[in-house]
Amino acid sequence: MISNLKKLILLFCIFLITSCGIYRPTDARKVSPNPEERVKKNLEEGRGFKLSNIGKRSTNFQFASSNPIWRASLDVLEFAPLLNANYSGGIIITDWISSDNQNLNEFYKITIKFLSNEIRSDALKITLHEKKCNTNNKCKISEIKSKAVENEISKKILKMAALYEKEDLAKKKKNSE
Repeated sequence: MISNLKKLILLFCIFLITSCGIYRPTDARKVSPNPEERVKKNLEEGRGFKLSNIGKRSTNFQFASSNPIWRASLDVLEFAPLLNANYSGGIIITDWISSDNQNLNEFYKITIKFLSNEIRSDALKITLHEKKCNTNNKCKISEIKSKAVENEISKKILKMAALYEKEDLAKKKKNSE
């Protein structure tokens, strides 16, 4: 009875381990034979831990307030009410905004998707939408394909993000002295 129970527990543990996807076949040509290099790579990618780090707090967090491109995007879009601003999802969507007070039947929406946390030209995907309504309040929504406006918004965000990053580096340098 006890040996059957041990076999059942062992079988259950094996099932749990294999069902979690721990075993992943790899290509030997892509993996370094040097264990120190593999450990270093796994730690850089956040896939491992060191026993010496147990109990120590890590300070390598990327909060929205410390991400210069996120802060810059919010500052550039401060004129518009936000419908959705999700840092972990990497997206900012404004609510419908009117371009001027003369044409109250035209509205615009800006969507910014973050493709990278790095400050570079391909880090953002900016999409513009237009909503035109007639007098019966029937509206038509369409995407605006304007590279000029998208580039202008992107350029403003990237310039401001570069300034924020420069300020952050100066603060870090000052604090470390």
